[in-house]
Amino acid sequence: MTWAAPFRVLPAIDVRDGRVVRLLQGDYDRETRYPSTPLETAQRHAEAGARWLHLVDLDAARVGGYTLLPLLEAIKATTALKVQTGGGVRDRDGIAAMLAAGADRVVIGSLAVSEPERVIDWATQLGTDRVTVALDTRRDDAGRWRLPISGWTATAEAGLDTLLRRYADAGLRHLLCTDIDRDGTLRGPNLGLYRHVLEIAPELRLQASGGIRDVEDVRAAREAGCSGAVLGKALLDGRLDLPAALALEAPPC
Repeated sequence: MTWAAPFRVLPAIDVRDGRVVRLLQGDYDRETRYPSTPLETAQRHAEAGARWLHLVDLDAARVGGYTLLPLLEAIKATTALKVQTGGGVRDRDGIAAMLAAGADRVVIGSLAVSEPERVIDWATQLGTDRVTVALDTRRDDAGRWRLPISGWTATAEAGLDTLLRRYADAGLRHLLCTDIDRDGTLRGPNLGLYRHVLEIAPELRLQASGGIRDVEDVRAAREAGCSGAVLGKALLDGRLDLPAALALEAPPC
């Protein structure tokens, strides 16, 4: 499948207790911590040429109440990065506060699964280009793609396929899809999942997340039709060269 939408690379910074961390398969008990601060990490990515940053509040993802507004403001004040950020989004006022602090797109996860009509209403009011729906998924024993929520600690009744079409039909543009079983494992992205998503909702601008190991994985995600790739553990561990990945982007827009 060829890629039509501009392709973007998004370095990820997951923050827990004020520190840069990575979780293995979404498990809060299997955490790797990194020495640099979130702001230092963001600045390093900007210096390497990144245009976008994916910023996640892991504490808020479990209990609600986004806590990274000061960090978001500092990143926007000291870099030219566009920031896609989320974690703990529970209401329209919270989204508005994140946008006011400089967020270019707000990621909505658990509520996007449990209350899609509310999310569609917010996106319609605030702008569909300013919201990214996150449908993090895990295949069950019957082969169905299910949707864990609340920091991946519970599972929703709705399935992935149903919500894909619901959001596409409502005119939303940006989808972040993570194969939870690949997240933090460096096993490679689940290209089959992304082809499945784009068969159901080809109009969505799909961001691949989970398992990306190297530049060739980024290239494979692009060639599978994804419009973006979120880079986490491989980038933080120094396995993946960010400038080489950024070279795969479409020209700036």
